[in-house]
Amino acid sequence: MISAEPVSARLIEGLKRLEYRGYDSAGIATLEAGRIQRRRAPGKIAALEKLHKRKPLAGQTGIGHTRWATHGGPTKANAHPHATKNVAIVHNGIIENHRALREELAACGAHFESETDSEVIAHLITAELEADPVPARAFAAAIARLEGAFAIVAMIAEAPGLLLVARQGSPLAIALKGDEAFVGSDAIALEGLADQIIYLEDGDVGLVEPGHAQILDRDGALVSRSEQPLFCQGSVSKAGHAHYMLKEILEQPATTERTIAQYIDDKGNKIQMPDLDGVDIGADRAIIIGCGTAHYAGRIGEYWLEGIAGIAVETDIASEFHYRKAPNPTGGFGIFVSQSGETADTLAALKHAQGQGLKSLAIVNVPESTIWRTADARLPTQAGPEIGVASTKAFTAQLCALACLTVAAARKRKRLSSQEETRLVTALKEMPARLSEAISASSDLDAIAEDLATTRSVLFLGRGPYYPLALEAALKFKEITYIHAEAYAAGELKHGPIALIDKDMRIVVIAPHDQLFEKTLSNMQEVAARGGRIILISDAAGCAAAKDVAHHSIALPACDPFTAPIVYAAPAQMLAYLTACSLGVDVDQPRNLAKSVTVE
Repeated sequence: MISAEPVSARLIEGLKRLEYRGYDSAGIATLEAGRIQRRRAPGKIAALEKLHKRKPLAGQTGIGHTRWATHGGPTKANAHPHATKNVAIVHNGIIENHRALREELAACGAHFESETDSEVIAHLITAELEADPVPARAFAAAIARLEGAFAIVAMIAEAPGLLLVARQGSPLAIALKGDEAFVGSDAIALEGLADQIIYLEDGDVGLVEPGHAQILDRDGALVSRSEQPLFCQGSVSKAGHAHYMLKEILEQPATTERTIAQYIDDKGNKIQMPDLDGVDIGADRAIIIGCGTAHYAGRIGEYWLEGIAGIAVETDIASEFHYRKAPNPTGGFGIFVSQSGETADTLAALKHAQGQGLKSLAIVNVPESTIWRTADARLPTQAGPEIGVASTKAFTAQLCALACLTVAAARKRKRLSSQEETRLVTALKEMPARLSEAISASSDLDAIAEDLATTRSVLFLGRGPYYPLALEAALKFKEITYIHAEAYAAGELKHGPIALIDKDMRIVVIAPHDQLFEKTLSNMQEVAARGGRIILISDAAGCAAAKDVAHHSIALPACDPFTAPIVYAAPAQMLAYLTACSLGVDVDQPRNLAKSVTVE
């Protein structure tokens, strides 16, 4: 940040906006009378703020960072900004050749204070400045020697009013207003500081000065990157709720309705897709790629696209797809799902697929994010900012986009009668109301949550699309309660998992009363015979049929089978949330997790 006023308070405020991404230390640095001054602290930003109140910084050029530990633990020495006498830097990403650089620089007299890969950047820039005192040239020379993924902002002691920036694989943006300049890794951190934002591309190096930025591409050519409106849809406050996660669960009727509404035509009876720039959604084959929650959304989408649109679909985890060198479907298309649009593995998979000639369709929540800009076409979700690390409303918005895509693809492939299309569209329009009812039905689960908090392991079961929903439910549960949880297709119970069943095991079964319910009920009876305690999530008919085997039942409203997987997500999310609250866990910022995984 560069301003005519002291910047430290606004740096800390910007870091607070980034707390949702996960971190374990924080720090700021400013230039004061040609000297770099730093304040750093492990733990929460509150510790940094307390330190700064005791020893405030008054510089008008400054940088700040929240660190999620990779190389080295969460200590003050490992906290950013890292600095030499002349250079201070902040860095997101991983420098893959840091060991070789560290050895080289140490041999030349550099003294390292941390265990991090990032500190080598400050020493490398310092060494280049000794060879060439022009900051821009020295910075570019240093960046050229780095291997890996990075978003870097550097500050030079002898160059007040100047920030040097570089991007390769990790997001970075510049915002300008009047005689001020701001740089951030997330638009949320910059909201309110300026009206426009400039997103850097991979390979870009920039010189940022008051009210002005000069950007060079990877070939050293001066380039102009377009400005985009800087805004974040929705509020980033808790709106009176105890946690962001609870607020975001409760927002889902509105966010799913917004997502669906953008794909329904003016008459309200058909799904219409935006211009897909050559992506043929009527193709015979498709792949769906994502990580974590986005991957599980894709797996539910696989059931829809295969069963309704008749498209042969393969889903894969982005980190595996990129490296196993799978052949792309001839004449098909790829769907790449990401909440942030910055997920490193998903972006790498997208570029790999495009390199093989596959047309790509991104389902993304953040406009102008890297995946958004890289894909051939995109289907936006309308979840708004999701602050809780455990994804909730982004997941159901992704399902809505996939459901709308399914209807449009089925129509293009002539797989739907007009009556069937009307039924599916009606189900989509009615779904937010059913989701609201499901959330209400899930509001009194405290006794179940208290029981789950006493167990060491939970098994989630489902069939059909409820199997990937069970996978998502288990992920949500383990990531915020720290209790072991895993999911299986219910039909696989006798192929191994049944060995785990005893009186201490809790089994959550997600099973509406559909054509597969009787088979799932048989699985529940097998569990009950071995002493397992069953929690059933079903509709009234399913709860009645299983009343003799389920210890607890959560009855949800009747809804169309097409949209039921979206509706049934709500109680699974609430079970995880309430159990975590019962255990006193930091629900919004669970340990070891980051909101957006921007490095492989």
